[in-house]
Amino acid sequence: MNSIRIIVCGAAGKMGRHIVKAVTAAADLELTGAVDIIKIGEDAGVLAGIKPTGIKITNRLQELLAAGIADVLVDFTSPLTVMDNIHCALKHRIAPVVGTTGISAEDLDQIHRWVVQYQTGAIVAPNFALGAILMMKAAQMFARYLKTVEIIEMHHDEKMDAPSGTACKTAALIHEAAGGAPPAREELEKHPGVRGGRVNGIPIHSVRLPGLVAHHEVLFGDAGQLLSIRHDALNRDCFIPGLLLAIRRAPDNKDLIYGLENFIS
Repeated sequence: MNSIRIIVCGAAGKMGRHIVKAVTAAADLELTGAVDIIKIGEDAGVLAGIKPTGIKITNRLQELLAAGIADVLVDFTSPLTVMDNIHCALKHRIAPVVGTTGISAEDLDQIHRWVVQYQTGAIVAPNFALGAILMMKAAQMFARYLKTVEIIEMHHDEKMDAPSGTACKTAALIHEAAGGAPPAREELEKHPGVRGGRVNGIPIHSVRLPGLVAHHEVLFGDAGQLLSIRHDALNRDCFIPGLLLAIRRAPDNKDLIYGLENFIS
């Protein structure tokens, strides 16, 4: 069986280095390109803390994609550039697997149009940690019975977007399962925004602090009781098994798949 050829976009970042290491270690995957706007010219393997791969960091994504050396583009970059990267990959019939957050519903509609236009699938996931996916599925189930809910998400202080994609996806799943938004209450915010933002009518509170990685808690309240479910990503290793699952599904996929829960029965 031929190896799946991978270009990693954002390869010099914290998550990108984990991905380079994981792809290099997998017998059925082959690292064929590494893209970033920093560390240009450095060996992607050395940056990842492994032996040299011979793959140098470049900022020329378009040239790599046009060279026909990849089956999958893995993108962990920035909300400011991710849509251009997805479009470029699909235009060259290369399947993007995207962990960059900050992708809106309007963005997903555009990605779907590109998927149809170029007849190439895309996988976009707000979170690749299997535990986080189980948390979202549990919240979806609980929402059928407990209607009042709030979400707290906490991330490292370098995360650009808020709320997190995982929190937004969780809110959407809860909204769908509950058949609508939680009951509205009259409130007086003495300081605007102190009650958080609302996604699908559900309050989401975002925390950004150094020392954090990625943490989500869903709180359900009802008369005389509180039910909480929480997922803590303590390091970036927890994202790798789910990411590899998506990478291995990507070459044969012809649709837009949003969320790793679509691969979990």
